[in-house]
Amino acid sequence: MDWARGNPPGYDGFMTLRAVAYISAVYDFLLAVPLLLAPSLVATAMGLPPPQPAVNAQLNGVFALALAAGYLWAAHDPDARRGYFWIAGVLAKGLGSVVFITDNLINGSPAVFLGFAVCDGVLALLTLAVLLRRRA
Repeated sequence: MDWARGNPPGYDGFMTLRAVAYISAVYDFLLAVPLLLAPSLVATAMGLPPPQPAVNAQLNGVFALALAAGYLWAAHDPDARRGYFWIAGVLAKGLGSVVFITDNLINGSPAVFLGFAVCDGVLALLTLAVLLRRRA
């Protein structure tokens, strides 16, 4: 710890991988819990019909919860677990954003899904920026 500035070693004023991990874990956890516990309520709140069968939405919750757990694991040693950030943070979130946008343009999916596209896209770009900056 650089006690004079209150910063950990290697911190240069830019976002750290650990911070990205915690932000992403919270995002995924907050998405996962409602999908697991109340998938119909989530769909209704977004102006959609209840998922049929509900297990489809719940499996999305399982996926998001697994990502959140992975981010918490990666936060303990972010430099050694950079691969997780590339897979979950850049690949999964980046592709998720592209899929949401593409589905909206091609199939006319609800505009509320574009909110997920923005969140996933911002997190993917943030993760990418931190990963690339840490290599410099």
